[in-house]
Amino acid sequence: MTGWTADRIPDQRGRVAVVTGANSGLGLVTATELARRGAHVVLAVRNTAAGRQAARHIGGDTEVRELDLASLDAVRAFAAKLTADHPTIDLLVNNAGVVLLGPRRTSADGFELQFATNTLGPYALTGLLLDALAGARAARVVSLSSLTHRNARLDFGDLMSERDYRASAAYGRSKLATTVFGVELDRRLRAAGSPVVSALAHPGLTRSNLTPRAWAHRGRLGRVIGRLGLLATQPVERGVLPQLRAATDPEVRGGQFFGPSRFFETWGPVTEARLSRQAADPAVGERLWAAAAELTGIRYL
Repeated sequence: MTGWTADRIPDQRGRVAVVTGANSGLGLVTATELARRGAHVVLAVRNTAAGRQAARHIGGDTEVRELDLASLDAVRAFAAKLTADHPTIDLLVNNAGVVLLGPRRTSADGFELQFATNTLGPYALTGLLLDALAGARAARVVSLSSLTHRNARLDFGDLMSERDYRASAAYGRSKLATTVFGVELDRRLRAAGSPVVSALAHPGLTRSNLTPRAWAHRGRLGRVIGRLGLLATQPVERGVLPQLRAATDPEVRGGQFFGPSRFFETWGPVTEARLSRQAADPAVGERLWAAAAELTGIRYL
């Protein structure tokens, strides 16, 4: 038995789906499958030229909008324009992310760039779109986690990794924070009696354009490492299935977390994934939520 596949995605006609980072990798395949089943898909991308090229490849009912998750001003502008044109949104897939294994970099707002892009941007975007999501009949928010969240720890005294910066550790913390956010969002939506569902997914070890980009700072050696990493991973068409199930399976419940089922969740058919202890801790969720609200100035739920 092959398990859950994209063939099981139900009819998406009449639904508006927003996919961040939809011009390549997991986001491109997610947008393609949603559009193939009739959704109006908003490709929310930093590079609109690449987004338009992706839209031509996808076909179907799509539009391209500029979104830089590392800039809170850009997130606010995107959300305002989007909700003016689409007062009701059915699906938000917080897919976009960045992996930086070089020197520490900061966002336009002065935050460590991985934390800004992978955590604070999606937190802000979700809050700004929440009213539009709440107006839909069966709205859903999907947060994209990573296996790296399991070995990470959040240091609330140094969320921006200003002390003893190590890029890979900072990435893991950003993805742990993303995971904590998705779980805490579910808790708060339930407590508020909201019909919106928050689900999570991770792709295991999947071929992605992020892998070679992450090692670009190492020159020729980095290119070799990136290519070797691609050889050790599953194809994106399989790696995307957990987030497609989280986004479209009618049986999904709030707080469910999906990933591959084999060899420590690195590849294979979709199954329910395992959260790390810190990711599942309500006290950690409450503390991160308060920190995100303070850092972004965007408060909800």
